Amino acid sequence: MSKKISAHHLRQLSRDINPDEIFLDSKNLPGFDKNQFEGRIEKSISRMSMWGIFLFFLLVVFVFLAKVTSLQIFQGTDFFKKSENNRLDHTPLFAMRGVIYDRNKVPLAWNSFDDEASRTALIVSDTSSTTEKMPFPHRSYIAASGFGHTLGYVSYPKRDNRGYYFQENFLGKDGIEEYYNEILSGKNGLQIVETDALGKIEEGSIVENPQNGTALILGIDARVQEKLHITIRDTTNDFGYMAGAGAIMDIETGELLAMTSFPEYDSATLSEGKNKKLIQSYNLDKRAVFLDRAVSGVYTPGSIIKPFMAIAALAEGVVTPEKQILSTGSISIQNPYYPNIKSVFNDWKAHGWVDMRRALAVSSDVYFYEIGGGFEGQKGIGIANIEKYARMFGFGAPTGVDITDEKLGTIPNPAWKEKMFGGEAWRLGDTYHTVIGQYGFQVTILQALRGVASIANGGTLVTPHFLKDPAQEFTSSKISIPSEYFQVAREGMRAAVIDGGTVRGLDVPYVAVAGKTGTAEIDAGKKYINSWVVGFFPYEKPRYAFTVVMERGPHANTIGGVYIMRQMFDWMKQNTPEYLN
Repeated sequence: MSKKISAHHLRQLSRDINPDEIFLDSKNLPGFDKNQFEGRIEKSISRMSMWGIFLFFLLVVFVFLAKVTSLQIFQGTDFFKKSENNRLDHTPLFAMRGVIYDRNKVPLAWNSFDDEASRTALIVSDTSSTTEKMPFPHRSYIAASGFGHTLGYVSYPKRDNRGYYFQENFLGKDGIEEYYNEILSGKNGLQIVETDALGKIEEGSIVENPQNGTALILGIDARVQEKLHITIRDTTNDFGYMAGAGAIMDIETGELLAMTSFPEYDSATLSEGKNKKLIQSYNLDKRAVFLDRAVSGVYTPGSIIKPFMAIAALAEGVVTPEKQILSTGSISIQNPYYPNIKSVFNDWKAHGWVDMRRALAVSSDVYFYEIGGGFEGQKGIGIANIEKYARMFGFGAPTGVDITDEKLGTIPNPAWKEKMFGGEAWRLGDTYHTVIGQYGFQVTILQALRGVASIANGGTLVTPHFLKDPAQEFTSSKISIPSEYFQVAREGMRAAVIDGGTVRGLDVPYVAVAGKTGTAEIDAGKKYINSWVVGFFPYEKPRYAFTVVMERGPHANTIGGVYIMRQMFDWMKQNTPEYLN
């Protein structure tokens, strides 16, 4: 029985039968591999797919063109330079660092090429550091002691583990090496070697020759410097001091004949950087090995300030050289806040009647209390003038020495006290202490040296300097004070040596010396002192000024600065008599 098929059912069948099935041969049906699309009618790709493929390839072309444009146009110059470096090898040709000589052409720092001193330098990477031999000379230093702070040291050229130099030059560190680094360094040259794709060196390499550094001749006499350092070192160790420093200078030119500081570091050790144990000992030493006490140390001057205050009093007209003042061992003034109490200011001993020359010779504190701050009928110059004249003689200001890290020091005044002590007012007792170089007064050795030289030469402040070069100009300035006042100070300093004064240890038969001592009490308990001596020689026609300070010795110690200079004069008589004539 047949059934009538509805239209809906026919439509459903048409959706279930694929067009390619209509043409299938029923006999071959089992032989078709449908997984390989056998027995199926191919259909054309749709327009949507064609447009998708077209747009994809268009995007790839656009990105490619954009990248090529960026590489060729915007980054072309940079890549060109990099490509040149791929075939050009740049090698620095190191300039020879200038040699440093003393005044007698004794080498103090030079370049060494011997095999035993072949250079090894630091090679740095992200994770480690090693050393290897490098193509530049070894920096050698004089073996004598006393030159560490003066000469300083250098930092050698350095490169990374790929062979590239990140520091191509010697760099001066501290002392003369740092101050005159540009002159000593010269200018490195350059060698450019071209190689082809096979690594063969092409002819015609470009070479820029190095320009070697300039040699320097210092005014230092290596013999005098070494002896001064050894004497300070031995005295420090033998008599309980912590440290010391000293200097000798030509009073007319400012050339430093010697300047040294103890303790010191070894220049070669710091340059090489290999002896880690010794370098660490420098860092841990409580005596501050890296401090150049002659330039960067500031000290309470004590009585070495008195010759300058004597000249100030004469210039202000508060006293004549012949005016005598009685020192009974102290003076007392009424305390303005407590009527029943008097403040007592002691002298270090009773000196009796003293005029200015005698007061300088015996270092009478009472005399300078009275001409500094005034007492009863004696007028004083006052704190404003104390500061004024101290600055006229170069205290509280840089000397201009040709070395780094010079300090300024301090001159106490009411504004300074107000700032340091929470608004406290200035009192007369503060003036008394300041005029004898105590309280907050602090000076450097070079300031004291330049000041004493100005007394010796009649009032000219010269600039201390190491470089001995006639073409080099170092400034000087004239102090506007009558020359006869300087003569009074010179006579008082000479009396301190020959007339039973505080510097009688320098009364030697072979050279006439004028001087002044200073004993500065330090620490709250005054258990320690700094021992000073300043002066000049020969007295009749001064040529050189000297300054020595021995730092932090026992309060009862009588051996100090004068002892140092006595050893120096005795030695100079035998070894360098030309400086004593």
